[in-house]
Amino acid sequence: MTENESNIKEKQTLVFTLENKNGMSCEITNYGAKIMKLFVPDKDGKFDDVVLGFDTLEEYFEKEPYFGAICGRFANRIKDGKFVLDGVEYHLPINNGTNSLHGGIHGFNEKTWEVKFAGNQEIVLEYLSVDGEEGYPGNLIVKVTYFLSDNNELKIHYEATTDKPTIINLTNHSYFNLKGAGNGTIRDHMLQINADFYTVLDDSFAPTGEIRPVENSAFDFRQPTLIEQRIDDKEFAAGKGLDNNWAIRKHHMGELALAGYIYEPQSGRKMEVFTTQPGMQVYSGNWIEKQKGKSGKTYESQHAICLETQGFPNSANIPFFPSPILRPGEKYDEWCIYKFSAK
Repeated sequence: MTENESNIKEKQTLVFTLENKNGMSCEITNYGAKIMKLFVPDKDGKFDDVVLGFDTLEEYFEKEPYFGAICGRFANRIKDGKFVLDGVEYHLPINNGTNSLHGGIHGFNEKTWEVKFAGNQEIVLEYLSVDGEEGYPGNLIVKVTYFLSDNNELKIHYEATTDKPTIINLTNHSYFNLKGAGNGTIRDHMLQINADFYTVLDDSFAPTGEIRPVENSAFDFRQPTLIEQRIDDKEFAAGKGLDNNWAIRKHHMGELALAGYIYEPQSGRKMEVFTTQPGMQVYSGNWIEKQKGKSGKTYESQHAICLETQGFPNSANIPFFPSPILRPGEKYDEWCIYKFSAK
């Protein structure tokens, strides 16, 4: 395990390296609980870093495209930045058009987390989000565990408790390119999603409450599909590409199920995504503006894809969506697993 220290923002920020017996490795910082690097072998055994990011911690402080971050207290959008809980209306910062996105202006992605444990293959991070932070009620203790298994799985375990009724929705916002970060477009990746339904968006990109079948639509990725063949469909024009939530097929709520996968033929790399959560936001990096990334490479629109397992966006305002409410005495307990292989 290696550590690089920086005292920016007057708090100790650290970088940890996890490594498994196969040589796969992952760099994680306690600033935003971010995945900074993820080295994965291709079909010939060559390792490449498959997540977008920056070379230095300083750049993560200066730029915030959510690369590799844990988003919270509520990932994705809450319409008009408000919700009602137990008869009380709460107002949140507006930071994405007319909506509140990824926990507000200063979400978990900008916080320095406490390191509770750090080993060769596992790190445990904790953050106390105080009552009223970014408008959310309750003191929320959040714990995120990253574990790099010898089966080439990066496992993410989310846990949280509160002292007052609140809402919570956590995700990891890594931007993946299975050819390697900065190595061009993801339009040549194959995408498969185990979902028969998706949540319909309004003009502000917040779900309306309608859940629509994917059958006979551009949203049908139940069979592996070349992203190039689908991404320019008029259904995705408003978002300049994929930026939607799919309802993952499950036998029961909380089941750890295969949400889908991406595959890149040139490298042979495949990344399967498993989750206990009900939804997966698929975002094809449409709003990445020319951005200098690692090793002097330039990132541009659609140079990465995010597979963000989470609760449904705007679920705080739609009673029949899976509930994001967490009450005292309850535990938020969710998993996301990114499993890598190559052939």
